[in-house]
Amino acid sequence: MPVAGVGQSRDGHRIFTRNQFFTVTYNRINILGLGNLLYGDEGFGVEAVKAFQSSTDYPDVVQCIDGGTQGIYLLDYIQSCDALLVFDALIPLEYDSGVYVYRNDELPGFIHRKMSSHQMGFSELIGLSRLSDRMPREIALIGIPPRNLELGIGLSPENADLLPEAVEKGKALVDEWLKMMQ
Repeated sequence: MPVAGVGQSRDGHRIFTRNQFFTVTYNRINILGLGNLLYGDEGFGVEAVKAFQSSTDYPDVVQCIDGGTQGIYLLDYIQSCDALLVFDALIPLEYDSGVYVYRNDELPGFIHRKMSSHQMGFSELIGLSRLSDRMPREIALIGIPPRNLELGIGLSPENADLLPEAVEKGKALVDEWLKMMQ
């Protein structure tokens, strides 16, 4: 049957065809790492999601995704989960070195600044998800200010040292979300 429209219910997405309603519940947490490994600290998000995945043993409801610079192709990963954790190096350069965590309505306006090709895609993905009323119930951004954006593989020593802290903060959020899903 062709889909006549889509709307969101409190416990999932309500999809209706001409004659029937279906409620789809996800019970999924997506961990998304954004960035370009070829430009130093720009690869922080990808490195963080790899470190997160290798240091945890979460149930299958927690999915780790190397989003790289895929832009619009990541829309389903945002819209098909109950909670979304994004690792990225999109904190403004002028911020002090450190790991920054923003949740839900705290997501800062600077995510709309264009420092790289994928960042523009991320802010657009958030906008598209809001427009279609398909935002995750919980969303968090864990990021760092990049120090080196020159062509070259590997994080700057300063930001490589921040990786374990970012991963631990991510684990704490996922643990909290898993408790909420029970």
